[in-house]
Amino acid sequence: MKLTGSELIAKTKELKGVSESERVIACGYFSTSKNGKKRKNYNAYYKAIAEAQGYKSSGDNETSGIGKGGRKLSYIATVQGNGNLLIGKAYTALLDLKAGDNFEIQFKKKGKVIRLLPTEES
Repeated sequence: MKLTGSELIAKTKELKGVSESERVIACGYFSTSKNGKKRKNYNAYYKAIAEAQGYKSSGDNETSGIGKGGRKLSYIATVQGNGNLLIGKAYTALLDLKAGDNFEIQFKKKGKVIRLLPTEES
C-alpha cells in the first residue's frame, strides 16, 4: 500500500538512515515483476513527497504537455541501446525548438547532470 500525505512524510523521516531504495519500497512505491523482482518507482515516490509538502505536480500546470496520441509526458529520458539519449518531439515543441537550433552541452560527472544551453547562433 502506497503511503501518501502526512503518513509518507512521517515514514520517510522515520527511515532517515535507510538507503533510498529501501525507503521507496517501505513506503509502497514499487511494483513486482513476474519473476518476483521489485521495481522501485522513485519518480512517483518523490512526486508524492512534493505533493505532501504542498508543491504542485507537473501535471497540474500548463507545461505538463501531451505527446502524440494523448500520452502525458513523463519527463524521464532513457539512454538507448546505441548510447543515444533521445529527448523527443513533444519536449522540443514545448520549448519551441526548431531544426538547426544549436546548444552548448555542459555536464558534471558527479551526479550525472547534463545541461543544454542555447548558443548565440540559435
